[in-house]
Amino acid sequence: MNLSTAIIEQLAEHLENAELKREAVAKITDAHPDMDWEDAYAIQDAIRRRKIARGVRIAGLKMGLTSFAKMKQMGVSDPIHGFLTDYGSCLDGAAIDVGGLIHPKVEAEIAFVLKHPLKGPGCHIGDVLAATDFILPAVEVIDSRYENFRFDLKSVIADNTSSARYVTGGQMRSPVGIDLKCLGVVLEKNGEVVATAAGAAVLGHPAQSVAMLANMLGAKGQEIPAGTFIMTGGMTEAIAVEAGDHISVRYQHLGSVSMRFVGTNNH
Repeated sequence: MNLSTAIIEQLAEHLENAELKREAVAKITDAHPDMDWEDAYAIQDAIRRRKIARGVRIAGLKMGLTSFAKMKQMGVSDPIHGFLTDYGSCLDGAAIDVGGLIHPKVEAEIAFVLKHPLKGPGCHIGDVLAATDFILPAVEVIDSRYENFRFDLKSVIADNTSSARYVTGGQMRSPVGIDLKCLGVVLEKNGEVVATAAGAAVLGHPAQSVAMLANMLGAKGQEIPAGTFIMTGGMTEAIAVEAGDHISVRYQHLGSVSMRFVGTNNH
């Protein structure tokens, strides 16, 4: 670690205030070019502690940058992880207020809920599927706190991987008998198809994303507890949304999830 505890706490406050006041800020590596990966996760952990101290409940975990194309684009070999909050949770059909967001985008994902804990290292797809209670469709509304959605990887880890809102719906299904690699998804914006994908877009298999999360946390001596809700990362590219937009995502075997965006656009 290259940053002092005081600077880590200061940056956590800075980024969380950007979220709470919905004010975009410059990426933090501009001012702290020597920041390393451990520093980035330490800032994220400090944001998490700040939220818990205010009574926010941590609702789950999420993986980011899980598509090979996105990793190649960002020049990284590993995905990143963050956490989900109770206030981020939205029900199927929800009206999501853009007034609380800076520049929201949506991406379609497959979420897992565990019935057994998972601990790395050495966790693999088979372990994940055996530990899974059910899968369900979810749409993540990401909202980077950085100006013009421009950031580097360390900055985005510190910013809790752009986590903002997420919508769950459709049907809960056991993963048994479903070919998650080939599970197809169609994302529509205002009735027009804007993105299509299959489960294989996420690290070749969505369960691989959960295995990687277990291994990344295992390296820090942590496990994923039973009952944890995990978003595995975008199958589709991130699609920008604003007030007045309606998003509907259809999932093979799992039904559909929809939401609309309301409020005043921040333009």
